[in-house]
Amino acid sequence: MSELDIRLLLTALVSVLLLVALIVSRIRMHPLLALLVVAVGVGLFAGMDIDRVARAVTNGAGKTLGAVGIIIALGAMLGKVLADTGVTESIANAILSRASDRALPWAMALAAFIVGIPMFFEVGLVVLLPLIFSVARKLETRERFRGSAYIYVGVPVIAALAAMHGMVPPHPGPLTAIATLKTVIGPTMLYGFVAAVPAIVLGGPLYARFLTPRMTVRPDEALLEQFTHAPGPAGTGGQPGAALGIFTVLLPAILMLAHTLAETLLPKGAPATKVAAFLGNPLIAMLIGVLFACTALVYARGGDTKHLRESLGASLKPIAGILLIIAGGGAFQQVLTDVKVGDAIVHLTQHFALPPLALGWTIAMLLSVSTGSATVGIVGAAGLLAPLAGADPTLNLPLLALSIGCGSLFFNYANHAGFWLVKESFGMTMGEATQTISVVQSIVALVGLAMVLLMNLLPPLG
Repeated sequence: MSELDIRLLLTALVSVLLLVALIVSRIRMHPLLALLVVAVGVGLFAGMDIDRVARAVTNGAGKTLGAVGIIIALGAMLGKVLADTGVTESIANAILSRASDRALPWAMALAAFIVGIPMFFEVGLVVLLPLIFSVARKLETRERFRGSAYIYVGVPVIAALAAMHGMVPPHPGPLTAIATLKTVIGPTMLYGFVAAVPAIVLGGPLYARFLTPRMTVRPDEALLEQFTHAPGPAGTGGQPGAALGIFTVLLPAILMLAHTLAETLLPKGAPATKVAAFLGNPLIAMLIGVLFACTALVYARGGDTKHLRESLGASLKPIAGILLIIAGGGAFQQVLTDVKVGDAIVHLTQHFALPPLALGWTIAMLLSVSTGSATVGIVGAAGLLAPLAGADPTLNLPLLALSIGCGSLFFNYANHAGFWLVKESFGMTMGEATQTISVVQSIVALVGLAMVLLMNLLPPLG
């Protein structure tokens, strides 16, 4: 490794430590300011041109907001409509009446598993937050319950969404690895489902049971009230039927799943494929979901349209801070990427002597942790191992793609947008967020690797 590589790796490590220190020390700097200060500092210390530093910060923040910001805003609107019309309340009551306290984490993990098949991690979490908060708020009022109900219910959802996002096509990570390694979707998807189940079990319900009595996490009251308060005048004629309510919640997921099936089953350039791709785009799917909720749950039922407009506007206020902090995380991530920390990691991994499946996991893990981008981890690892994949006919390429996807999930931390979404949504400290999303995703990634190595002992699929 060159002196520049060592300097870049140390810069990345020190920047994360400095970021944590600024937020949790006596300085108690606001996360947005801390992220921007550290991002600028990394760029300057790594030798970037001054104009490039400002451009990287701006581009990173804008790209992140463009990718997830509007989707989170639409998710907040959808959640507000569902809460105001009593849909979330009725679904939460149905879950609580049919599942014991011990079974609740399993029920929530199953719901997230289904929703997570077509949905990105951030989108799935935003869609499920109203349900998480409603179930947890009712659960915490039970005298026999001890600990944080929000951890008990939320951790299984985080584990399931993370596992599906990193292991199962059509999520961007697995698809990118599949395309680069020139393998096929079918076996990779089957391997991904098999690996995801134990990863979700260990990182979700079991870890939640361990963590719950040790934490007192509770979301900000304004956000909690938005998603869980009793139904207001947005609709009339009583609460909507259960079937309509569940369909409204799942509509964005259904559209994204239709996109997945069209890509898998139909010719690439077919008109139906293009229509499904448009409707299944996360932003379009969420927009359709909000419009359908407004129409089916309010307009068609003679609801108060003025209250609906005011309610939708009010839904954005509690998430404004979350969106800006996520943008700051995107700026930090972009600077780390632009100063070529990823190249330094690649040079480091050239000194490793590991089997291909373990090497793919390790490279993706190091790139993802250091740059804050799972996509960078997957693209880098798949690109490095593509020549080996083409030259070794004995290598199980679907398992290699899965291994790379699993590695990209490891230790989601302060330079990842998902970390800040979980931290701010649940009202966590840095330490609490580390114990939840960072540890949960690490468990999922390690169990995924173990399953890859175990399945590699069996005859390959296909």
